[in-house]
Amino acid sequence: GFNFMDNESIEQGEEPALVPYHSVVLGTVLVAAAQPFVQCTPPLLSAQWFASSERATSTAVALNFNQVGIATAFLVGGNMATSVRGLARYFGLMAILSTVLLAGTCLQYQEEPEIAPSTSEWNKRASNQKEPPFRRSVMKFFSTKGFTRPLIAFICSISITNIVGAFIDEFLGRVGITNKMNVALIGAGFEFAIVLGGILVGGYVDHTKQYKRVTLACLVLSGLCLLPLGYMTNSNNAEDEEENVPFGLRYLAEATTTTTTTTSGWLVVFAMLGLGFFAGPIQPINAELAVDVIYPGDETAVESVQQIGGNLVSALLVPVAQWAARKQISVGGGTSTGTSDDDDGSGGGVICGDLILLLGITVLTFVYFRGFDAQLKRSLADSRDDEMREQQDGSGVELSDIQFETEKLLVV
Repeated sequence: GFNFMDNESIEQGEEPALVPYHSVVLGTVLVAAAQPFVQCTPPLLSAQWFASSERATSTAVALNFNQVGIATAFLVGGNMATSVRGLARYFGLMAILSTVLLAGTCLQYQEEPEIAPSTSEWNKRASNQKEPPFRRSVMKFFSTKGFTRPLIAFICSISITNIVGAFIDEFLGRVGITNKMNVALIGAGFEFAIVLGGILVGGYVDHTKQYKRVTLACLVLSGLCLLPLGYMTNSNNAEDEEENVPFGLRYLAEATTTTTTTTSGWLVVFAMLGLGFFAGPIQPINAELAVDVIYPGDETAVESVQQIGGNLVSALLVPVAQWAARKQISVGGGTSTGTSDDDDGSGGGVICGDLILLLGITVLTFVYFRGFDAQLKRSLADSRDDEMREQQDGSGVELSDIQFETEKLLVV
């Protein structure tokens, strides 16, 4: 971060240049190499530290708080990284904050609590099971009934959120929202909606264990929220579309009153927030579902498979979505030759190809996930915990106290 600019250019009073391209690529690779240590551990964290009634919420917080970093990049990075000097300051700030967080983590790190928070975790500890190599774990996962369906749901969710996040300017530009600050605010709102949805929906799943029903509902609602993002009405005044929307979300309604009226600006904003709220929770919920199905397998290996699959597929879909965005299908009397540049603006409306792509992924995932019918092995192991909680009302005895006494008996 500190040597991000070319010192020779600075001495000559010129606009500083970026460091060599290979250095930028190396830095990007190092960041990517560090990411699995954060993204692949939430299910393990939840299993080792949280009770069965808290795990989906815990995983949602740990997994989706990655989105808070993305939201910060929208707000802070968008304002700082407007020049080479600003970009250097931005990377320098991130380097300092990352170093401080690393030091704090090292000083406070504890591998696991002294007392297992659930029966399933206690059973794993008591068995002293050694996790097999990653390759063998993956082969076992795919041979386990029910593993692939939560994997596909996870891939669907991360693909949708990644593509919408990557092309947020394109989606908002369709309704005349082009002001950089407004785009940054809405992008941050989208990421925060993912976090909020994960916490609230995850909390519901923790108490009901309705993984399948909630996932199907989230897929349906995500599909509905996608619709306003890819449908546009034609207009003869397309040149007026470039007008910037005034600062602040409360002014976004003006996007609906410009002479070029595409889809309602408000509708698109709320649809994007709704999409984050309903698509985001699918990831932590199905991370927990997959762990539940393969219990007592390796939680980190499960999330690694899901992250690899999700990020690989979404990376491959980005150029496809970019190509599809230029394809349009006319509806309601409009005319289109198949590309956005050929639209004659004669009325009616068009459906963008990227909407068809994302809806297709959502529908196929819904159909495939409906077939989920596997035993929730970890939930069965933890069913005794739920019985204890129901019986402890008014007794003043905590579940951890019961587990501690059980632990002592087993050790004896």
